[in-house]
Amino acid sequence: MTVDENGADASWRSSALLTDQYELTMLAAALKDGTAHRPCVFEVFARRLPAGRRYGVVAGTSRVLDELRRFRFGPAELAVVERFLDPETVAWLRDYRFTGEIDGYREGELYFPGSPLLTVRATFAEGVILETLILSILNHDSAIASAAARMVSAAAGRPLIEMGSRRTHERAAVASARAAYLAGFATTSNMEAARTYGVPSGGTAAHAFTLLHTGPDGPDEEAAFAAQVAAQGPGTTLLVDTYDITEGVNRAVRAAGPELGGVRIDSGDLGIITRQVRTQLDDLGATRTKIVVSGDLDEYAIGALRAEPIDVYGVGTSLVTGSGAPTAGMVYKLVEVDGLPVAKRSSHKETQGGEKRAVRLARSTGTIVEELLHRPGATPTVPAHLTATPLQIPLVRGGEQVEGLPGLEDARAHLRDALVTLPWEGLGLSNGEPAIPTRLEEKR
Repeated sequence: MTVDENGADASWRSSALLTDQYELTMLAAALKDGTAHRPCVFEVFARRLPAGRRYGVVAGTSRVLDELRRFRFGPAELAVVERFLDPETVAWLRDYRFTGEIDGYREGELYFPGSPLLTVRATFAEGVILETLILSILNHDSAIASAAARMVSAAAGRPLIEMGSRRTHERAAVASARAAYLAGFATTSNMEAARTYGVPSGGTAAHAFTLLHTGPDGPDEEAAFAAQVAAQGPGTTLLVDTYDITEGVNRAVRAAGPELGGVRIDSGDLGIITRQVRTQLDDLGATRTKIVVSGDLDEYAIGALRAEPIDVYGVGTSLVTGSGAPTAGMVYKLVEVDGLPVAKRSSHKETQGGEKRAVRLARSTGTIVEELLHRPGATPTVPAHLTATPLQIPLVRGGEQVEGLPGLEDARAHLRDALVTLPWEGLGLSNGEPAIPTRLEEKR
């Protein structure tokens, strides 16, 4: 066990304050007026997809369940909330344990507007204070995974490296690496993601290492390459664009020999440059040396480079920032109280009251055509020529995580199979409607 300076278990990290204050003040009011213990149903869904997106990818569910286990109010957390909460509410939080049920789409599943991605059945008190925790994880991870899946499709089978750690928050970087791997990225540069989630890691050197080898007579790029090869072997990847790319490639092959693993290019007109570099490598006998490119790539740039002799893409900024991975726009809404449907009527923010289940309809070829929502206990109407696949699985029962849930590798494989079921236009990078419609069947 790792202990902190106070002798406490440092591996235990409460998630109880990963929330917004208004959730706790709602709790206090509900405890006071006696409504806190009414049985409720909350649902997580996205009203719409980000502009240009035809589908979304569910990611972060496993992280939600991990943080739910840590949602406990210890002395440190209570010291914060007792500044504005009454003693009765503080006492309730001291004993808080989630005892309800959660169902949801499995990680790696596709989602569309209105899909009930997560359903929380609990008392109002137990469920309402989980809103921010659940949304912050699902919105972030699903946005990253959705963007990454588009990049994987654009790469058409060529590997991608996630390298966005330096462009985002240090903890978000770890979650981003996990979500990108789920979506099909091959490796990450982030070591914490390798440790925590087992994501394969990779990396060699940056421009700083090349610049380091500068002496009184000027830069010595070949010495830098020779040092890297001596440390990592000829199979390493050498960064060849610090000075002149053509000379960089010559020096790289001299340093490592024709068995050089790869060269990385991080700047310039990648289409023109990679064609020239491929020819140069082949002429030097390095016919198996791979070309790795990076430098503000997104799915559109990757798609535009599809015909070029590129073997691996490195993606950072556009994956982990809002421009490349806009928020998934998910919301957490109360839809049922004491078995009675409740709904918002606010303009442009309407909700559909009542708990919902979901099945996905597909042709015999496997191509999906519709997401059909229905009420619990009702049998959805499925045309004879279509098949229906239920989408939600049990995640939590009696407050405890269900055993045997799919892991990260399972989610990765599931998404790979799910993308094949999209109509062909669903994989396009152009603007358009969601790949399939979502419809609620009201019969009970």
